[in-house]
Amino acid sequence: MKNTDTIWNFVEARHQPMIALSDAVWDIPELNYGEFRSCALHAEALRREGFRVAHDVGGLPTAVMGEAGDGGPVIAFLGEYDALPGLSQAAGVAAHQPLAGDGNGHGCGHNLLGSASLLAATAVKDWLAATGTPGRVRYYGCPAEEGGAGKGFMVRAGVFDDVDVAITWHPSHFATIFPPASLANLRIDFTFTGRASHAAAAPFLGRSALDAAELLNIGVNYLREHMLPSSRIHYAYQDAGGVAPNVVQSRTVIRYTVRATELDDMLALADRVRKIADGAALMTETTVTSQVISGMANLLGNPPLEAAMQANLERLGPPPFDEADRIFATSIRATLTKEEIAAAFKAMDLPVDPDKPLCDTILPWSETRGRSMLGSTDVGDVSWVVPTVQALGATCAIGTPFHSWQLTAQGKSPLAHKGMVHVAKVMAATAADVLRDETLLARAKHDHAERLKRQPYVSPIPADVQPPLVVEQAA
Repeated sequence: MKNTDTIWNFVEARHQPMIALSDAVWDIPELNYGEFRSCALHAEALRREGFRVAHDVGGLPTAVMGEAGDGGPVIAFLGEYDALPGLSQAAGVAAHQPLAGDGNGHGCGHNLLGSASLLAATAVKDWLAATGTPGRVRYYGCPAEEGGAGKGFMVRAGVFDDVDVAITWHPSHFATIFPPASLANLRIDFTFTGRASHAAAAPFLGRSALDAAELLNIGVNYLREHMLPSSRIHYAYQDAGGVAPNVVQSRTVIRYTVRATELDDMLALADRVRKIADGAALMTETTVTSQVISGMANLLGNPPLEAAMQANLERLGPPPFDEADRIFATSIRATLTKEEIAAAFKAMDLPVDPDKPLCDTILPWSETRGRSMLGSTDVGDVSWVVPTVQALGATCAIGTPFHSWQLTAQGKSPLAHKGMVHVAKVMAATAADVLRDETLLARAKHDHAERLKRQPYVSPIPADVQPPLVVEQAA
């Protein structure tokens, strides 16, 4: 208990600069691979705190790494700072009020995510120095989680090869362990090429790429009956070929996301979608090419690390929300439907409590919790090469849909800051457990190795696919 209290004190000592960092990142929401200012803010915070800083990590211009300590195990904290398009919103306002500008917003709380991870890493750095404990702590600022698979490219580049344990978190409605389950996914662009013609005078001369894309959609809809119930397939047109209906469209680009709970199942399902695309091209006498944009593996759990993190959650107790936080959360919930509020409870297999605005307890650990409503994360790829554990931190009103203006509105609120500092304490204490308990580290590594024996890691990103980097714009 004494050691845990000590590292919590280190978190408290450095939390104000990291809250300011989270607010600064919220103010400049940047999208996949374009997080130049956010990355620079994190790099400056690392330098200010005395870390050894490396830039362009894994060949990604918006990835940064800070390291401190010597000898011993290497503990990595994973951070993110990318935003989402179309989610601009005034802070602290419980009504839809977009800001002027580019329209981006932190609708998934990544401004908090990176800042809390950096706060935890800073506390561990200070604790290592104060106690003389051997070990190295790293903070990895990772770009492009929102579909860009930044960590997947970093894994492929070998960035985490010498890491012993990885620790991270994600904003949530509740304080608990992140369920060790996610959907492996692959994003594929299908480009159909046909022949243009006058749609009235000579339609027989045309070969419609748009028709081919529509036939692909129809074929995939029939496929849905014959895939695993937990798998998911979505699509969006990137280029529908034009806006003139009197032209037979000669080129169409459609992006598909294929997901499944297991990596091998996802790859097999993606191959079936490719075959349907080939068939659509054959039926329309067009040609089709496909290009993988990004891919993510599913999460691997690590029970020894999850048990250690759960013990720290229970020792710390729930976030210290006050009456002002509950009032603001209630005003946010007034903008939500009953179904949205209920879904948050159901996702955690909890009875619906429509009168509870904020998390007020630590959920008991359950390996099956949350498996009914899964998304995807590139933390999955890290978990295949390093024993990994994640927390969920309570940073928003219960029921807030993620990727929504309501989540963005809470990103700079006192309740979000309290949840951010709370989860930083949990992560820092878990790292300290690993650093001072050789048996915990050994059990975590053994569990990880046994899982890889059953199914070795295969990167879902083909070797010839490069990250879709963007060019930094002049200020």
